[in-house]
Amino acid sequence: MGVFGRRRLLAGASGAAVSGGLVPHVASAADGGRGRGVRTGADRAAADGWSALAGQKIGVITNPTGILSGSLRSIVDEMHESGRVEIVGIFGPEHGFRGTAQAGESEDTFTDPRTGLTVYDAYGADAAAMERMLATAGVETLVFDIQYVGARFYTYIWTMYTAMRAAVRTRARFVVLDRPNPVGGRARGPMMTEPYTSGVGEEAIVQAHGMTVGELAELADEHFLPEDEGKRLRHLRVIECEGWRRSMLFDETGLTWIPPSPNIPTPDTALLYPGTGMFEGTNLSEGRGTARPFELVGAPFVDHRWAARLERRRVPGVSFREAWFVPTFSKHETKTCGGVQVHIDDPERVDAIRVGVEMLVAAHDLYPKFAWRQDDWDEERPYWIDKLTGSTRLRRMIDRGDDADEVVDAWSAELRSFERRRRSHLRYR
Repeated sequence: MGVFGRRRLLAGASGAAVSGGLVPHVASAADGGRGRGVRTGADRAAADGWSALAGQKIGVITNPTGILSGSLRSIVDEMHESGRVEIVGIFGPEHGFRGTAQAGESEDTFTDPRTGLTVYDAYGADAAAMERMLATAGVETLVFDIQYVGARFYTYIWTMYTAMRAAVRTRARFVVLDRPNPVGGRARGPMMTEPYTSGVGEEAIVQAHGMTVGELAELADEHFLPEDEGKRLRHLRVIECEGWRRSMLFDETGLTWIPPSPNIPTPDTALLYPGTGMFEGTNLSEGRGTARPFELVGAPFVDHRWAARLERRRVPGVSFREAWFVPTFSKHETKTCGGVQVHIDDPERVDAIRVGVEMLVAAHDLYPKFAWRQDDWDEERPYWIDKLTGSTRLRRMIDRGDDADEVVDAWSAELRSFERRRRSHLRYR
């Protein structure tokens, strides 16, 4: 399995903004939510007095999204104050346990001032390093609770998988407090292939897999752990969400949106991210350093023609507005960029990966200065886009002039195969 850290993938992309400065988004009838009262796995576990975790030494992998719906407080704080859970360690992913770090960064190991607990820096740790952390903390049961955004290249699921591998080695129990997939339950996009596995895609799943983290954990336990570790987990338990259906987007859940990272401020951002996130693999800004990351995309060499071309394509569910912006950090920092803002007109019709492919094809066709981003430290696999999309195929097809329909059709067979593989692990209708 290849190792390729997002910390290196996003080198130069960090800045001063932190997730703590972002305002939570509350789904309501006024802003599109239907208030259906979804209960998360954490809500259900807390309502049961944390009995599922009683009598064990608990490690917790979480971040600011790991909250209870009623109090909006961290599950760690709630568990610790309840006196019913013995927490022996907290494990922070990318952006950190308290969420103070930018893309490709994390919080160093520290003592949490609220609880006095040790917070270990788990971002970028391999299975051996994670195994040492679990052993040092004395973890008997490892709990995962993070609101994930449904894109393969979002690193939280790979932190979870690394922790599962470590749990196999230490014989720790593994518990997932499940949360909805905010972009719905439909699978889309290309498959990861072995030569391009990395920290932004370690195993063979499609780009927008349409699964919850609990479902992914079960799939990984059956299909990936036996190959990588020689055996499955000793004990895996998923505490399911209640009331979530696969057709539901986040604004239909009635839950509060806590930004899972500094650059995913709203559910709309999350809905587009599996597609517009591919611009991290180009020399265009993906909107980092603006108020609308992954919705604003552009570069100093882009003009009005891009928005006009995209509007003529009539991409379902979205429209494209000509936009100009100046990123405060990351690519093209302080430079005026022309580009587009992607506006969501009909969330239920949005196929983010189709949106991203349409944008890539048009930008490649219009602008000679368009380029795929490379790194000289990975001579065998220099193109970021290949690691994001799972192979060289998308890049090569766009380079030779294939249109968006041809690019999207190219992965239809592997998508059907993945849908068959995941079927037995789907817990929600």
